[in-house]
Amino acid sequence: MSDDLKNLSVLELLLKPELPDVRKVLPEKQVEVARLSELAGTPVVFTLRGLSYDQVRQVQEKPRSDQAAFGVLYGCVSPKWGDAALLDKNKGIATPVDAIKARLISGEIDELYMEIQQLSGYLRRTLGEVKNG
Repeated sequence: MSDDLKNLSVLELLLKPELPDVRKVLPEKQVEVARLSELAGTPVVFTLRGLSYDQVRQVQEKPRSDQAAFGVLYGCVSPKWGDAALLDKNKGIATPVDAIKARLISGEIDELYMEIQQLSGYLRRTLGEVKNG
């Protein structure tokens, strides 16, 4: 690290334009859902995005039994689970969460949510200890 960067305060570092506003720019990644790919005969790839602080709190306010499904709802860029094509009240799929539960098995929902949590800074170490001296 250059001496110039070492002499900057934490405040000055946080104000650097290279650091994004994470309310607007969050990490993304693509993942393949193997079971769906096998059934479809072609890769079924979802685009996931980390959750903002407010979205994490919204998920935590949901009943525990639905938190993973809501995490997938909020953290899935593609597919859009609220798309009218996925909803069918006649088949009991009235909400985006119903669509998630109708298309994905429970382990897939949980694993997708774990990926989204990692993109959000959970389930991994995000802090490092500073050694003095």
